Amino acid sequence: MDVPEAIKARRSIRRYKTDPIDDKILEQVLEAARWSPSWANTQCWRFIIVRNNDVKNELAGTLTPTNPSINAIKAAPIVIVACAVLRKAGFYREGGPSTVLGDWFMFDVGLAMGNLTLAAHALGLGTVHVGNFDHKKAESILGVPEGFCVVEMTPLGYPDGEAKAPPRKELAEIVFNEKFGVQ
Repeated sequence: MDVPEAIKARRSIRRYKTDPIDDKILEQVLEAARWSPSWANTQCWRFIIVRNNDVKNELAGTLTPTNPSINAIKAAPIVIVACAVLRKAGFYREGGPSTVLGDWFMFDVGLAMGNLTLAAHALGLGTVHVGNFDHKKAESILGVPEGFCVVEMTPLGYPDGEAKAPPRKELAEIVFNEKFGVQ
């Protein structure tokens, strides 16, 4: 599968088969994240691989009650929790961030997770970006130390069914020429 095809075909998957994931396939997915670009090559991402059902259930308990990914976190054979080193990406000078946007970790972890989810899809696996949860509680469950934070989670497994493509905006709605709003 080529990259443009993977980008267009990847979907958020919330139903998973119980089939285990081979460690070699998991390694390929994690390698895709490892090779992501980052601010000054700081590579501020860290990943926790959760297979234990009790821990997955605890993590599912951190999601908001209406989050549609609760059962996905519980059912998928693996949950990958993406963490970040704080005050590393986006910091060139001592005393503060280099840009008005502050700590760059969200951007860098987002790039890594984008690569990870595309690689997973290309290998026949499903994922869904999960961000609406109690981050501090998840950090406590996973023993994340000070100076790091949990950014997002994704279940990882073989899809149980197919997801439909949501509608996308036309390029004319999101692309401007020379100045904002100019078609």
